[in-house]
Amino acid sequence: MKLYTKTGDKGKTGLFGGQRVPKDSLRIETYGTIDELNSVLGIVRTYTKDEMLDTIYKRIQNELFNLGSDLATPFGSKHEEMVNRLTGAQVTQLEKEIDLIQKEAPEFRNFILPGGSPAASFLHLARTTCRRAERLCVTLMNHEDIGEWPQRYLNRLSDFFFIASRYANKLDGFDDVEWENNTMTDTN
Repeated sequence: MKLYTKTGDKGKTGLFGGQRVPKDSLRIETYGTIDELNSVLGIVRTYTKDEMLDTIYKRIQNELFNLGSDLATPFGSKHEEMVNRLTGAQVTQLEKEIDLIQKEAPEFRNFILPGGSPAASFLHLARTTCRRAERLCVTLMNHEDIGEWPQRYLNRLSDFFFIASRYANKLDGFDDVEWENNTMTDTN
């Protein structure tokens, strides 16, 4: 089987179930951003030394892949029964992991700027990419029925990435970069 099919050469792609849509459709943009997020998380894993975190990240990568296939399969599609759609269980699991990691992360006293260790920096990139995916998901929800769980999952996942970035800095011996609200200084 060849890698290239040439079926997308005119700017259309197929959803799971056969429907052809423009490659810049909102649905494609949404799950494409989730794929981008998954790639960022792959980078995070190359910098992660903690086995527990790496196990969580790997599970999340699989959940993101499932979410992409969920969004690539509109309700009522002929292959819908083959898709693992997200449920509240994944959201609850993220909440448990947020609570667990928050106990180990430094106390939150101020807004945090993205940065620190490579793992933490890429986790901040994952957080912002996740927020973009969530915004796209909300817009998609306003046009099509995608269920309630994709947006809730992405909302919780961005919170997870925030606390994971703080914990990664702690594990790697970096301080969080705190926001300073006094950036305007008198130069005279």
